[in-house]
Amino acid sequence: MKFLLLLSALTLVSCGSFEAKRVDSKESDEKALTITNKWLAQDTENVVQEVLAQMTKHKGYKRYRRNHGGTPTVFVGEVKNLTSEPYFPINDINDEFLNEISASGEFILVDEAAREAILNEINYQNGDMVSEETRKEVGKQTGADLIIFGNVYMKPATRDGKTIKQYSVNIRMTDIEKGVEVMRVRTKLSKYSEESKYGW
Repeated sequence: MKFLLLLSALTLVSCGSFEAKRVDSKESDEKALTITNKWLAQDTENVVQEVLAQMTKHKGYKRYRRNHGGTPTVFVGEVKNLTSEPYFPINDINDEFLNEISASGEFILVDEAAREAILNEINYQNGDMVSEETRKEVGKQTGADLIIFGNVYMKPATRDGKTIKQYSVNIRMTDIEKGVEVMRVRTKLSKYSEESKYGW
């Protein structure tokens, strides 16, 4: 009987030591900084917003818009992870970048991810299974005016349990027809951490 009471007490203590609650992204970011020095969701949001702000203010892009007339069509290529971190969330940056470009209204996006599916559908429609009134013709897709690529770099430095990670997110935009660079922007983010003698 005493053993069962002791076991019940230990179970209650162990269950009482854990607490979970929902938090917004800002609070989540602040709490995460106390347990990790890795790239966080808030870091992605911050750098993408900064990059877009720089893009819309860039003199080269403004000049292109004046000469182009109208909203340019853009093909967004891959932003590559060139850091030494194999699990760096580069897909999150690519997704956030596409979402924010779409929401900005500054560009018409060419959907690179859907190209193969679109081609398959058009080929299907131009067979014998779809009526002539509703089928879509081959050769009517919109070509992009601009292409965007980017890279993320990280330079780490560590000494006496202290670490600084200096990230650099670089984006460039090129006129596809002329092969001329329209703009190049960069934003930086640093993450400092200090490891105690008891561990991170």
